[in-house]
This record gives sequence, C-alpha cells and structure tokens, in this order.
Amino acid sequence: MAPVTSLTASVHQHLADALASTLPEADGVDPLLRRSDRADFQANGILALAKKAKANPRELATQVVAQVTTGDVIKDVEVSGPGFLNITVTDKAITDNLAARAADPEGRLGVPRAEHPGTTVIDYAQPNVAKEMHVGHLRSAVIGDSVVKLLEFTGENVVRRHHIGDWGTQFGMLIQYLDEHPHELDHKDAQVTGEEAMSNLDRLYKAARKFFDSDEEFKTRARRRVVDLQAGDPHTLAMWQKFVDESKIYFFSVFEKLDMEIRDADIVGESGYNDMLDETCRLLEESGVAVRSEGALCVFFDDIKGPDGNPVPLIVRKSDGGYGYAATDLSAIRDRVFNLKANSLIYVVDARQSLHFKMVFETARRAGWLNDDVKAYQLAFGTVLGKDGKPFKTREGETVKLVDLLDEAIDRASAVVREKAQDLSEGEIAERGAQVGIGAVKYADLSTSANRDYKFDLDQMVSLNGDTSVYLQYAYARIQSILRKAGEVRPAAHPELDLHEAERALGLHVDAFAETVAEAATEYAPHKLAAYLYQLASLYTTFYDKCPVLKAETPEQVQNRLFLCDITARILHQGMALLGIRTPERL
Repeated sequence: MAPVTSLTASVHQHLADALASTLPEADGVDPLLRRSDRADFQANGILALAKKAKANPRELATQVVAQVTTGDVIKDVEVSGPGFLNITVTDKAITDNLAARAADPEGRLGVPRAEHPGTTVIDYAQPNVAKEMHVGHLRSAVIGDSVVKLLEFTGENVVRRHHIGDWGTQFGMLIQYLDEHPHELDHKDAQVTGEEAMSNLDRLYKAARKFFDSDEEFKTRARRRVVDLQAGDPHTLAMWQKFVDESKIYFFSVFEKLDMEIRDADIVGESGYNDMLDETCRLLEESGVAVRSEGALCVFFDDIKGPDGNPVPLIVRKSDGGYGYAATDLSAIRDRVFNLKANSLIYVVDARQSLHFKMVFETARRAGWLNDDVKAYQLAFGTVLGKDGKPFKTREGETVKLVDLLDEAIDRASAVVREKAQDLSEGEIAERGAQVGIGAVKYADLSTSANRDYKFDLDQMVSLNGDTSVYLQYAYARIQSILRKAGEVRPAAHPELDLHEAERALGLHVDAFAETVAEAATEYAPHKLAAYLYQLASLYTTFYDKCPVLKAETPEQVQNRLFLCDITARILHQGMALLGIRTPERL
C-alpha cells in the first residue's frame, strides 16, 4: 500500500502546480502553506514570488486562483489581503484522508518510515553507582526515553547508552571501607528489593565518607585502593563489581516504576571506556589537538576564558596521570563513531554541563572524529523547580529522592481514580493509579520544552482539567466507553456526508499527526507531540459536546462519528505511547 498522503501535502501540490502554470519560473517554489483560523489553510508564498517577479501580488494571486483545480480535494480558494490565499478543503477529502490513515495495514496511522535511516546513539538516564537517584535524574530518563521511541517509530536505527557513574575516587573509599567492615553489605533476606539495596549502599557511603574525612590513615589506604582499582587488582575489581551489581538492582526497580525499559546490555558506564583512555590521550597529543600544560594534557579554545581572562582548558589527563570526565567522554565518542558506526550522537544532559560538552565536541571535531557526516548534539534540559520557583528540595533542604516523588504521584493519582472509578476493583484502581501518576509526572516534563525549567506541582499534574496527561487519558477512556456502548454498530467512514464544523476541525487536526511526529523526531522535541495531543483531546471534547455520536440523526452519521472517535483514540494511544505514557481503557 502506498504511503498515506496528508491533506496538507495534497493541497500543497495543487498550489505548487497552479503556481508553475501561472509563472513558469515559479516551478518548485514553496507556496508556504499553513493551517489558518480564517480558512482550513492559508498560503503566503505569493508575496515573495510577486516581489521577485516585480508583479502586483494581489493580481498574481488572482491568476493563481484561476489555475487551481477544485473538486475532490479543494473546495474553494479566495484571495485575501495583499495576496494571501485562503483555502477550504472538501468534507469528502477530510473523511477520505482519515479513512486512508485508519486503513494503514501496519497500523502506523499514515506515519512514514525514513527511507534512508541512519544510526543514532542516545546517551540518557545516567544514574550513579552507590548513590540514590534524585529528582535531577528524572528529566534525562523521561526525555531520553521519548526521543528513543520517536526515532525508532520513524525508522531510525537507535542505540541506547546509559553512561552510569561507576568509576572514580569515591570507589577507593567505598571498597576500602567495605574490606575493613565486610558484613556491612550482608543481606539476610535473599529477596532484598532495589530500594533496600540502595539504602544499604547509601548508609555505607555515608559511613565511609565520615571515616575518610576524619581518619588520615584510612584516607591514605583509600587512595591506595583507587590505584589498585585502576590497575585491575582482581580482589578490588570484585568488590567494585559488587557495588555495581547492588546499584543495578536499584536502578532497574526505579526505572520499572517509571515504566521504562532499561536493558543491561545498554548500560555502559564510565568504566566501559577504561581500556581506551590511554590511546585517546595519545591520539590527541600526536595530532596536536591536545598539548601539555603544567604537567597536564589540555585542549585550549580561543573563545573560552575564565573570569581572569585566561584560557580555560579541557583537561584530558591530569598532572598526576589520572583521567577526568573529558577523557572518558572523548573515548565514548570514538567508540560510538567507529565501533557503533553512529551518524548522530545525542546527549540528554543537564544544561549546566553545556560548557563541558561544547569543549568535548569541539575537541572531537578537531581530532576528526566528528565532522559534517557525524554530528553530536547535547539535548540540554533545565531544572525541576518546586512550587516556589526554586530548585526542588525537601523541607530539610535535601535533594528529593526520585522514588519518594514517584510514590507520592501514584498515591495522588490513585485518589483521583478512586473518586471517579466506576466498577473498578482495588487492584484495578492501583494499576490505573500507577499509570495515571507516572503518566502525570512524565507529561509535565515532556510538555515543557526541554531547555526550560519547570515547576513540579503534583496538584496540577493529576488534575482532570488543563494541559495534563490525565485530561488526555480521560479523553481516551471516554472514547473507549462510547465504542463499547455502540455494541454491534461499528465505526465506518462515510465520505458522502457533510461534516459539522467540530467534525471538520477534529479531522483536520488528525491529518497533522504524521507531520507532527516527523517534526518532533527530527528536532528531538517531544513537547511538540505533547502540544499536538493536548489540542487533539481539546478538539475531541468540543466535538463530543456539539455532535451526538450514538444519537446522531442517521445510521450513517452514527457510524461516521464512531469512526471519528476511533481514529482519534488510536492517535491518542499511539501518540501517548511515543511519550512513554499508558492510556487505560477504563478510568
């Protein structure tokens, strides 16, 4: 089956043909078509074309209108203002287009797959070993997961990478402490949960830190242990692996609560690039990209200077021979470009790390690892704020644990579901509460442009009103209820019927689904899909209020409105899935 052509594309082609017929030099010129509140579409391209051709724009627009073929697709074209074209499409074209989307044999609702997909590595969800995940870890996980889903749906080959913090000085301290206190991590219960495992590690970390800060002899032993770890001492590595394994139990439990799939094979932490660090430094130094400065291996930049006006370098290897984050990140780029054959590298990382990544990417470009064909991009995200507009903290001023925040969201959502629940068991209420609560947290994040800060307000997030996932989930559940009540009457498109204004508005918006998904994937912008889905649910609410479905005037109209309900539900379901959010059949 041929790809579904959107109404926008059909109208665009009609106008492009009319432009070329009117003015041969206009062949291939973009008519600049967009949706309009004055008609179904408006075309603004004639103004620039008239200026170039030294013609009167309104007269040229009138000539173009005479060349436009009206009939199955375009119902009417009018010249407006200085030379805009207002275009109205036929009701039949709207219904035919929706029917083609519904009939897509792959169930993709008309969203095409990329003809020449590349390979993208997405670096997201990067927790730290031996540390509890906090609210700051939320955005990287949620945004990254949605971008993965968007790119995979549009046909891109996606490699997921979770660059966990599993290396560094603190592990010498932890390993030495555990070696001297061997029973600290013993679990009496073999069924220990992820949260319990991390609570044990967190307690261990605090005890080790206290010892490290107060006992100089222990500090010396801990630093020696770091050298043993980097040298690959078998006993030290085995202890380190125990920390990593304990932490992974916890990571998987948190990501499961977030309703996210994290695969063990995709977790390649800082330690995964250890064997490449020396060669990375050698390559940078031999090529002249990095130079020695005061014993350290550094990369300098003309445009990056400190407050004193002196250049701020990227330190690849420290003067004591140790490697910093830069060496690891540059080695990861080499691995992703040369071993994984990536065309695009996306880093879903806090905006506060922008300078570091700017320097790392520029260093990789100078080394020839990145170029016009292989690009790296930091999908920088803002901060999660409390209701007071300040970084989100507990009343005691501590960072909020991610698990506590998710549990509270589920509790709040469960209360909302219980209040509205009809014929749901306690088990079903708990299941829906989790789907609504986690969906609310994800949607609040994803409906905000990634680079902006946003306020974490659970009261607003689980509200049935306004731009929330709950509003979208209830719209979906309402449609499913209508489809169940229809019984034996099945949805069916009837292109011969005239459409109500609310039906037209809903149908035209459904038509934009494929373009929105493509735009959100290309720009790594889930918030554009979220905005589309909120408008879809809003237009459906208007349709529901103004157009009786099961009590429509004729059997054909009942079927057609059920069809509109069904295609809207399918797009809500697919769109929300691309955001990583569930759409329960009943609420």
